[in-house]
Amino acid sequence: MARASSIEQLPADILEQLQTLLRDPRVSQLDATAQINAILEQLGTDDRVSKSAVNRYAVKMKDVGAKLQQSRELASMWIGKLGAAPQGQVGKLVNEIIRTMAFDSAMHMAEGDTPVEPKMLAQLALAVQRLESAANMNEEREKAIRAEAANEAAATAEKSMVSQGMSQKAIDSIKTEILGLG
Repeated sequence: MARASSIEQLPADILEQLQTLLRDPRVSQLDATAQINAILEQLGTDDRVSKSAVNRYAVKMKDVGAKLQQSRELASMWIGKLGAAPQGQVGKLVNEIIRTMAFDSAMHMAEGDTPVEPKMLAQLALAVQRLESAANMNEEREKAIRAEAANEAAATAEKSMVSQGMSQKAIDSIKTEILGLG
């Protein structure tokens, strides 16, 4: 098992200070390393962080930040494209993303040199099952919402047609079209 990084062993408040320093474009990694080591020295601890550990952590932070930014941009693009109203479409998009991630994870596990742990396989199967169940629930909910909207539209149209003196046969024909029964 790999030894924990000196960065991961920092107390939470010092790690937070390091993160703040690394986010500041005016502070170099060398300066951040020196400042964190000075803080550790003031605390009277023998622990120190190396320049390479700070660099590895900074690269990792940058990668995570880039992935987060990319996911935000992707979500913003799709939500902008889909609009605010069709929440079902956003849900379908999220379901498809998770389904793809589950598939990718399964493929990586199958291609890896390490054997697939039964617990991991069970968790993946459970996640896919829950995802499919949620997708089915969303689809049923969408059907119910569409049916309710059609019924409301048919009732409103019927009131209007009755007030205009249309025949019941014509009203029934239009309602059938609105409800999609024809």
